[in-house]
Amino acid sequence: MSNDNWGWRARIGMFIVGNEAVPEAEWWAMAPAGVSVHAARVTARAPWARWNADRSAVALDDDLARGAKQFAAMKLSAVTVGHSSSSMMGGTGWDDATIEALKPVVGAGPFLTTNGLDTQAALRALHVRRPFLVLPPWYNDETVTAGVRYYEEAGLGPAGHHRYDPGRKWRDLAPNELVPQGAGFAQEVEPLYVQIRGLCPPDADGVLIAGTGFRCVAILDALEQDLGRPVVSANQASLWHCLRTAGVRTGVEGYGSLLRV
Repeated sequence: MSNDNWGWRARIGMFIVGNEAVPEAEWWAMAPAGVSVHAARVTARAPWARWNADRSAVALDDDLARGAKQFAAMKLSAVTVGHSSSSMMGGTGWDDATIEALKPVVGAGPFLTTNGLDTQAALRALHVRRPFLVLPPWYNDETVTAGVRYYEEAGLGPAGHHRYDPGRKWRDLAPNELVPQGAGFAQEVEPLYVQIRGLCPPDADGVLIAGTGFRCVAILDALEQDLGRPVVSANQASLWHCLRTAGVRTGVEGYGSLLRV
Protein backbone atom coordinates (compact mmCIF):
# COMPACT_ATOMS: atom_id res chain seq x y z
CA MET A 1 0.00 0.00 0.00
CA SER A 2 1.12 3.56 -0.68
CA ASN A 3 1.54 6.21 2.00
CA ASP A 4 -1.52 8.42 2.43
CA ASN A 5 -0.23 10.55 5.34
CA TRP A 6 -2.99 9.28 7.59
CA GLY A 7 -2.46 10.45 11.17
CA TRP A 8 -2.69 7.09 12.88
CA ARG A 9 -0.14 8.13 15.52
CA ALA A 10 -1.24 11.74 15.95
CA ARG A 11 -3.30 14.41 14.21
CA ILE A 12 -2.27 17.97 14.94
CA GLY A 13 -4.29 21.10 14.25
CA MET A 14 -2.63 24.47 13.81
CA PHE A 15 -4.03 27.93 13.35
CA ILE A 16 -1.92 29.80 10.79
CA VAL A 17 -1.93 33.12 8.96
CA GLY A 18 -4.42 33.01 6.13
CA ASN A 19 -2.09 33.92 3.26
CA GLU A 20 1.07 32.02 4.30
CA ALA A 21 2.47 28.79 2.85
CA VAL A 22 5.54 28.34 5.06
CA PRO A 23 3.96 26.76 8.19
CA GLU A 24 2.38 23.79 6.41
CA ALA A 25 5.42 23.27 4.17
CA GLU A 26 7.80 23.17 7.13
CA TRP A 27 5.56 21.01 9.30
CA TRP A 28 5.09 18.45 6.54
CA ALA A 29 8.85 18.41 5.93
CA MET A 30 9.55 17.63 9.59
CA ALA A 31 6.59 15.48 10.64
CA PRO A 32 7.41 11.80 11.25
CA ALA A 33 5.45 9.00 9.61
CA GLY A 34 1.97 8.49 10.99
CA VAL A 35 1.50 12.15 11.95
CA SER A 36 -0.85 14.38 9.97
CA VAL A 37 -1.12 18.17 10.07
CA HIS A 38 -4.36 20.12 9.64
CA ALA A 39 -4.51 23.91 9.26
CA ALA A 40 -7.18 26.48 10.05
CA ARG A 41 -6.47 29.87 8.52
CA VAL A 42 -6.84 33.15 10.37
CA THR A 43 -6.95 36.60 8.74
CA ALA A 44 -7.07 38.74 11.90
CA ARG A 45 -4.35 41.09 13.10
CA ALA A 46 -2.26 40.16 16.12
CA PRO A 47 -3.20 39.21 18.72
CA TRP A 48 -5.82 36.77 17.46
CA ALA A 49 -7.72 36.97 20.75
CA ARG A 50 -8.39 40.35 22.35
CA TRP A 51 -8.10 41.19 26.02
CA ASN A 52 -11.16 42.57 27.77
CA ALA A 53 -10.91 45.86 29.67
CA ASP A 54 -9.40 44.44 32.87
CA ARG A 55 -7.27 41.77 31.11
CA SER A 56 -9.08 38.99 32.97
CA ALA A 57 -10.06 37.10 29.78
CA VAL A 58 -9.82 37.24 26.00
CA ALA A 59 -12.40 37.09 23.20
CA LEU A 60 -11.47 34.86 20.27
CA ASP A 61 -11.32 36.38 16.80
CA ASP A 62 -14.09 35.05 14.54
CA ASP A 63 -11.65 32.99 12.42
CA LEU A 64 -10.11 31.46 15.54
CA ALA A 65 -13.53 30.52 16.93
CA ARG A 66 -14.68 29.08 13.59
CA GLY A 67 -11.52 26.98 13.21
CA ALA A 68 -11.82 25.76 16.79
CA LYS A 69 -15.36 24.51 16.11
CA GLN A 70 -14.10 22.58 13.08
CA PHE A 71 -11.16 21.14 15.00
CA ALA A 72 -13.55 19.92 17.70
CA ALA A 73 -14.94 17.29 15.31
CA MET A 74 -11.57 16.05 13.99
CA LYS A 75 -10.32 13.85 16.88
CA LEU A 76 -7.06 15.76 17.10
CA SER A 77 -4.21 14.98 19.47
CA ALA A 78 -3.04 18.58 19.85
CA VAL A 79 -3.86 22.08 18.61
CA THR A 80 -1.51 25.06 18.57
CA VAL A 81 -2.12 28.73 17.84
CA GLY A 82 0.74 29.00 15.38
CA HIS A 83 1.30 32.74 15.49
CA SER A 84 4.39 34.06 17.24
CA SER A 85 3.32 37.69 17.09
CA SER A 86 -0.03 36.99 18.79
CA SER A 87 1.80 35.62 21.83
CA MET A 88 4.22 38.56 21.74
CA MET A 89 1.62 41.28 21.24
CA GLY A 90 -0.79 39.64 23.66
CA GLY A 91 1.89 39.74 26.35
CA THR A 92 2.18 37.97 29.67
CA GLY A 93 -0.85 35.80 30.39
CA TRP A 94 -2.23 35.93 26.85
CA ASP A 95 -1.26 32.36 26.00
CA ASP A 96 -3.02 30.88 29.02
CA ALA A 97 -6.06 33.12 28.60
CA THR A 98 -6.41 32.09 24.95
CA ILE A 99 -6.16 28.41 25.81
CA GLU A 100 -8.90 28.87 28.41
CA ALA A 101 -11.10 30.56 25.80
CA LEU A 102 -10.47 27.76 23.28
CA LYS A 103 -11.16 24.88 25.68
CA PRO A 104 -14.98 25.04 25.66
CA VAL A 105 -14.97 25.27 21.86
CA VAL A 106 -12.38 22.63 20.96
CA GLY A 107 -13.38 20.29 23.77
CA ALA A 108 -11.46 18.24 26.30
CA GLY A 109 -9.72 15.92 23.84
CA PRO A 110 -6.68 17.65 22.33
CA PHE A 111 -3.76 19.30 24.11
CA LEU A 112 -4.02 23.07 23.54
CA THR A 113 -1.03 25.34 23.25
CA THR A 114 0.35 28.44 21.52
CA ASN A 115 3.54 29.21 19.64
CA GLY A 116 4.73 31.34 22.53
CA LEU A 117 4.38 28.45 24.98
CA ASP A 118 5.86 26.04 22.44
CA THR A 119 9.03 28.11 21.99
CA GLN A 120 9.41 28.61 25.73
CA ALA A 121 9.13 24.86 26.33
CA ALA A 122 11.63 24.16 23.54
CA LEU A 123 14.22 26.60 24.90
CA ARG A 124 13.92 25.17 28.38
CA ALA A 125 14.17 21.59 27.11
CA LEU A 126 17.49 22.51 25.48
CA HIS A 127 18.65 24.46 28.59
CA VAL A 128 18.75 27.76 26.68
CA ARG A 129 18.35 30.76 28.97
CA ARG A 130 19.71 33.67 26.89
CA PRO A 131 18.80 33.11 23.23
CA PHE A 132 19.75 35.24 20.27
CA LEU A 133 16.27 36.25 19.07
CA VAL A 134 15.91 36.48 15.28
CA LEU A 135 12.76 38.08 13.89
CA PRO A 136 11.17 38.33 10.42
CA PRO A 137 11.65 41.51 8.38
CA TRP A 138 7.90 42.19 8.36
CA TYR A 139 7.80 42.65 12.15
CA ASN A 140 7.51 46.38 12.84
CA ASP A 141 9.29 48.10 15.72
CA GLU A 142 6.34 47.59 18.05
CA THR A 143 6.31 43.84 17.43
CA VAL A 144 10.09 43.57 17.81
CA THR A 145 9.92 45.36 21.15
CA ALA A 146 7.01 43.18 22.24
CA GLY A 147 8.95 40.05 21.27
CA VAL A 148 12.00 40.98 23.33
CA ARG A 149 9.77 41.90 26.28
CA TYR A 150 7.77 38.65 25.98
CA TYR A 151 10.83 36.44 26.43
CA GLU A 152 12.32 38.70 29.11
CA GLU A 153 9.13 38.39 31.16
CA ALA A 154 9.22 34.61 30.66
CA GLY A 155 12.70 34.49 32.20
CA LEU A 156 14.35 33.93 28.81
CA GLY A 157 15.78 37.39 28.18
CA PRO A 158 17.54 37.51 24.81
CA ALA A 159 21.30 38.03 24.72
CA GLY A 160 20.60 40.07 21.59
CA HIS A 161 18.05 40.35 18.82
CA HIS A 162 18.09 40.89 15.07
CA ARG A 163 15.38 41.69 12.56
CA TYR A 164 16.42 39.95 9.35
CA ASP A 165 17.69 42.17 6.54
CA PRO A 166 15.80 40.93 3.45
CA GLY A 167 18.25 42.45 0.96
CA ARG A 168 18.40 45.36 -1.47
CA LYS A 169 15.16 44.55 -3.26
CA TRP A 170 13.16 44.75 -0.05
CA ARG A 171 14.95 46.78 2.60
CA ASP A 172 13.58 50.16 1.49
CA LEU A 173 10.01 48.97 2.06
CA ALA A 174 8.29 49.45 5.41
CA PRO A 175 7.75 46.19 7.34
CA ASN A 176 4.00 46.28 6.70
CA GLU A 177 4.59 46.55 2.94
CA LEU A 178 6.80 43.45 2.61
CA VAL A 179 4.19 40.71 2.66
CA PRO A 180 1.72 42.52 0.35
CA GLN A 181 4.59 43.04 -2.12
CA GLY A 182 5.41 39.32 -2.15
CA ALA A 183 8.34 39.04 0.27
CA GLY A 184 6.78 36.06 2.03
CA PHE A 185 7.06 33.97 -1.13
CA ALA A 186 10.51 35.26 -2.09
CA GLN A 187 12.30 34.09 1.05
CA GLU A 188 15.79 32.61 0.75
CA VAL A 189 17.36 30.68 3.60
CA GLU A 190 21.02 31.13 2.66
CA PRO A 191 21.20 34.88 3.51
CA LEU A 192 19.37 34.18 6.78
CA TYR A 193 21.97 31.53 7.64
CA VAL A 194 24.81 33.98 6.94
CA GLN A 195 23.27 36.74 9.05
CA ILE A 196 22.60 34.50 12.06
CA ARG A 197 26.04 32.91 11.91
CA GLY A 198 27.72 36.31 11.69
CA LEU A 199 25.65 38.19 14.27
CA CYS A 200 25.01 35.65 17.04
CA PRO A 201 26.46 37.15 20.25
CA PRO A 202 29.15 35.12 22.04
CA ASP A 203 27.12 35.13 25.26
CA ALA A 204 23.96 33.73 23.64
CA ASP A 205 23.52 30.11 24.66
CA GLY A 206 21.19 29.35 21.75
CA VAL A 207 19.20 30.87 18.91
CA LEU A 208 15.44 31.36 18.57
CA ILE A 209 14.06 32.15 15.11
CA ALA A 210 10.58 33.52 15.71
CA GLY A 211 7.70 33.77 13.25
CA THR A 212 5.85 30.77 11.84
CA GLY A 213 5.83 32.38 8.38
CA PHE A 214 9.61 32.81 8.47
CA ARG A 215 11.22 30.15 6.27
CA CYS A 216 14.18 28.65 8.13
CA VAL A 217 14.01 24.97 9.13
CA ALA A 218 16.35 23.93 6.30
CA ILE A 219 19.26 25.72 8.00
CA LEU A 220 18.76 24.63 11.63
CA ASP A 221 21.22 21.73 11.55
CA ALA A 222 23.89 23.75 9.74
CA LEU A 223 23.59 26.62 12.22
CA GLU A 224 23.87 24.27 15.18
CA GLN A 225 27.01 22.71 13.74
CA ASP A 226 28.61 26.10 13.02
CA LEU A 227 27.60 27.87 16.23
CA GLY A 228 27.90 24.91 18.59
CA ARG A 229 24.64 25.93 20.22
CA PRO A 230 20.99 24.82 19.98
CA VAL A 231 18.83 26.53 17.35
CA VAL A 232 15.05 26.61 17.75
CA SER A 233 12.51 27.84 15.21
CA ALA A 234 8.85 28.68 15.65
CA ASN A 235 7.44 25.82 13.56
CA GLN A 236 9.98 23.29 14.80
CA ALA A 237 9.12 24.17 18.42
CA SER A 238 5.36 23.85 17.89
CA LEU A 239 5.69 20.53 16.09
CA TRP A 240 8.01 19.17 18.81
CA HIS A 241 5.73 20.32 21.64
CA CYS A 242 2.63 18.85 20.01
CA LEU A 243 4.37 15.54 19.20
CA ARG A 244 5.70 15.05 22.70
CA THR A 245 2.39 15.87 24.39
CA ALA A 246 0.71 13.40 22.00
CA GLY A 247 3.15 10.70 23.10
CA VAL A 248 5.08 10.60 19.81
CA ARG A 249 8.78 10.43 20.70
CA THR A 250 10.23 9.42 17.33
CA GLY A 251 13.41 11.37 16.65
CA VAL A 252 13.53 13.40 13.46
CA GLU A 253 16.86 13.97 11.72
CA GLY A 254 17.91 17.03 9.74
CA TYR A 255 15.95 19.76 11.53
CA GLY A 256 17.85 20.60 14.68
CA SER A 257 18.60 18.84 17.94
CA LEU A 258 15.20 19.73 19.48
CA LEU A 259 13.42 17.07 17.41
CA ARG A 260 15.76 14.45 18.86
CA VAL A 261 14.96 15.39 22.47
